[in-house]
Amino acid sequence: QVQLVESGGGLVQPGGSLRLSCAASGTIRNIAAMGWYRQAPEKERELVSVITVGGSTNYADSVKGRFTISRDNAKSTVYLQMNSLKPEDTAVYYCGADLRYSSTSSFRGDLWGQGTQVTVSS
Repeated sequence: QVQLVESGGGLVQPGGSLRLSCAASGTIRNIAAMGWYRQAPEKERELVSVITVGGSTNYADSVKGRFTISRDNAKSTVYLQMNSLKPEDTAVYYCGADLRYSSTSSFRGDLWGQGTQVTVSS
């Protein structure tokens, strides 16, 4: 079974940047896509970004132009580069993975990591 571990969260000032990482272990061949969700208190869970094994990407309108999702060459880690951070970006960010099949328009989040806290505040 694939396991996901997020890292890179922290406290940052508005306008600052963070890069989140999600390391996957297990049967890597099973992963069809990986993405990032975020959950803030009293807010709906939001799908932030998705990247498929084929390299297709998608972004929520709220982060488009500011966030970039990518994979490393080994396809074992996915990143979320977050620039121009705003207080409304504050949330727990969760890495998710779709197994066997997926697309940027039908990401399911079959597996979840533990999450990493991102706090944007002055």
